[in-house]
Order: sequence, then structure tokens, then C-alpha cells
Amino acid sequence: MSSSKRITKELNDCLTSPPPSITITLPSESNISLWHITLTAPPESIYSGGKFGLIVQFPPEYPFKPPTITFATRIYHPNITNETNGSICLSLLKTDNWKPSTKIVTVLEAIRQLLVEPQPDDPLETRIAEQYKNERKEFEKEARAYVGRYAKGPVKFGTETGAATTGGEGQQQQQQVS
Repeated sequence: MSSSKRITKELNDCLTSPPPSITITLPSESNISLWHITLTAPPESIYSGGKFGLIVQFPPEYPFKPPTITFATRIYHPNITNETNGSICLSLLKTDNWKPSTKIVTVLEAIRQLLVEPQPDDPLETRIAEQYKNERKEFEKEARAYVGRYAKGPVKFGTETGAATTGGEGQQQQQQVS
């Protein structure tokens, strides 16, 4: 089975029986290898009330190599880098652990579960992991602040939304006023 056939089958499976709290869209119908995921945080997690954008990029060698998945929405989490495109530390996605039989739905559900149960013993953000282990109340306060700051409202996936779009709308409004 070719990479695109496998990706198409998994996309159809996800659209037919979507995983809980996960919405999948294709930013371009001509590129089946790039998915935008909107993940609504589980209600039992500290991130409850937040919506997070994830970008899934399937390599040409998929399923023999794992997809690259990053958070487009900033999040305060020990297993996700605290930057614009947050890398995820998840054993399923590590090249040494990846199995071609692993389905993307399993990976997405594992990421969702990571919001409920961070893994501070395998962190990407050591300082946040230490805070999670030793100062839980401070961690929870900061995580909630990030949800309020970055994960409310419509999910943004990159340059096609945000400042450039806002500037364009502002110019259109100015033209309508004059």
C-alpha cells in the first residue's frame, strides 16, 4: 500500500469515526500529507476549556516512518516545547519505537491523554516538569493562564491566520470607510 493510499484510508477512518474531541481538516485538498487537527482539551484535564491546533505532516515513507506532529497553539506542558511550533515528546512518535502498524488515530488519542496525564519523567521542558512534580499548584496556575492566553477562540495554524489576516481586514475596512 502506498503512502498516499494509507493516509487516505486513515483520514477516511478518522472522518467516519472521529476520535473524541478531535476535528481533522486538510488545509489543501491537493496535499493529503498535511492535516490540521483541532483538539478540544479533555474536561478532566488542567487544560479544560482550551482548543489546541496540531499540525500533522506525514513523510513520503509513511507508515514506515512516523509522522511529525507539532502543537500550533502554545501550551504550558512538560512534554511539549514551550514555543510557537511545540514539538511533542511521545514514545509512540520516536523513530526507534514507531511501528508501521500504528494508526494515526492511536497517536492522536495518546496526545489527548498526555493532556490528562503529563509524563514529567520524560520531559522536553525540564523546568516545567520539575514544577509539575514539586510545585503542582504553580504549574496548574501557569497552565490555566496559557489556556486563557493562547487556547481560547478559533484555532490558528500559522501564517494564513493571525496578524497578516488581521492587517488585511483592517485595510478593507479603511477602504470601505473612505
